Amino acid sequence: MTADDNRNADRKPVLLTVDDNPSVSRAVARDLRRHVGDSFRVVRSESGPQALDTLRELKLRGAAVAVLLADHRMPGMTGVEFLEQAMDLFPKARRALLTAYADTEAAIKAINDVDVDHYLLKPWDPPEEKLYPVIDALIELWRDDADEPADRTVQIVGHRWSAHSFEVRDFLAHNAVPYRWHTSEEPEGQRMLAAAGVDAAAVPLVVSPAGEHLVTPTIGEVATLVGLSTTPTTDFYDVVIVGGGPAGLGAAVYAASEGLRTVLVERRATGGQAGQSSRIENYLGFPDGVSGSQLTQRASRQALKFGAEVLRTRDVVSLDVRPSSRAVHFDDGGEVVAHTVLLATGIAYRNLDVPGADELTGRGVFYGSTATEAPACAGDEVYIVGGANSAGQAAVFLSRHARRVTIVVRASSLAGSMSHYLIRQIGDLPNVEVVLDSEVSAVDGDGHLEALTIRNRSTGSEETVKVGYLFVFIGAEPRTEWLDGVLARDSRGFVLTGPDLVVDGRRPPGWRPDRDPYFLESSVPGVFAAGDVRANSVKRVASAVGEGAMAIQLIHSYLEYQ
Repeated sequence: MTADDNRNADRKPVLLTVDDNPSVSRAVARDLRRHVGDSFRVVRSESGPQALDTLRELKLRGAAVAVLLADHRMPGMTGVEFLEQAMDLFPKARRALLTAYADTEAAIKAINDVDVDHYLLKPWDPPEEKLYPVIDALIELWRDDADEPADRTVQIVGHRWSAHSFEVRDFLAHNAVPYRWHTSEEPEGQRMLAAAGVDAAAVPLVVSPAGEHLVTPTIGEVATLVGLSTTPTTDFYDVVIVGGGPAGLGAAVYAASEGLRTVLVERRATGGQAGQSSRIENYLGFPDGVSGSQLTQRASRQALKFGAEVLRTRDVVSLDVRPSSRAVHFDDGGEVVAHTVLLATGIAYRNLDVPGADELTGRGVFYGSTATEAPACAGDEVYIVGGANSAGQAAVFLSRHARRVTIVVRASSLAGSMSHYLIRQIGDLPNVEVVLDSEVSAVDGDGHLEALTIRNRSTGSEETVKVGYLFVFIGAEPRTEWLDGVLARDSRGFVLTGPDLVVDGRRPPGWRPDRDPYFLESSVPGVFAAGDVRANSVKRVASAVGEGAMAIQLIHSYLEYQ
């Protein structure tokens, strides 16, 4: 190996495997090198202390460690003990434990102590089925969390209380596009503004990794600048999915994996309300919880892997029912045509309808978006409006940053709207207070939020509090006005499907097929609905994903009998 080869190997991220059995250690290293040796350096150790010495040396060299794979039953230092100490050196490295079937206690301890990412049971043959998929998933998780190099990062210069600057940052954050934020008052921000030849009033300034820059761009222009897909590649699809939340993403994965020509259209960013959740702890298969953005971004990549197209910043404004096809129209005049349409637009937070709220949105008043603004809340007082799970998850997350978090709830109790596990967590947090039977009646500020008025709904008494951040998580509006006159909805705007459309044995008006509507089918044949936008749905992430998968099976049935 030449000196250049050595330098190239040193620059590769490291996969470290630890096992006291030399033959097992060599076998693991051999299989890993066969699978990822071109992109990663595989290092093996035969004891926990030896592996820790190796990690310290790698730390001094500035190397990146992606994955740690440790056998549990090692003398002197178990795999769990090693992983616990390794976290201090490389906290972003993903961790897997090599265990035997009998190591139940080790698995429980691994969850509690080191948040282990995966268990790999011996033996792992064949590696193509039992080892490589695990390693691929761990590498993907590591890449999600790893710091992006500067030459791949978008730069944004803006003002702290600029609503447009916030909109750009929030859009990039929810689309998992890494960016660096500079205020126009900072020296670096001023240097970038000078280089672009604009003054501090012309914000936001967005600079791509290649050096291209946009001044006060639209969100569509930002999407194009950072390489997000906004244009369909063909004129006709088997299914067009409107909405990129859990239901839409679940449908896209199953549709594309089963060979349907699939396009998912999203107005802003994939994930929906679930994508804005800081921590989802009751989703099957994630005992330690998972962030909404992590869950939905992985689902988005999974859909793309199977060949689905994902279009962002496309606002659907109407549905056109044609004799043998269905078309959705965009606000810019474009359209996508398909055999079938799946409505998965979810629900949106209601606007806070009080004086001052509209003017201060993005300037201290935020709808969701806790991940974007949390670092700026450090040491400050924060208020949250809402009593459902999204509000509870936001409170738990913001409590790690803010000095104090106050949740304002209209109801007299959280029990009717929030999961028990969240109520218990909130009760254990010393810097979170819940104010019941109350509402925000006004917001006030000169250019940004400075104060709230809180009204007690029983007594009518009001109190004004000084605060710079208000996060709103109220209501559930389906935002389906664009479907007026096209298909049946209930009084609140939710789409009626399946059995809800058959009244006293009568099918919906204008229904032509010689069958009842399928379970998730709307009053228009070939147009389906899944997830929160559907009337009488269960408002949970898992049920939305399940309905998305079910909708694709029903779409297969629809296509088969056309």
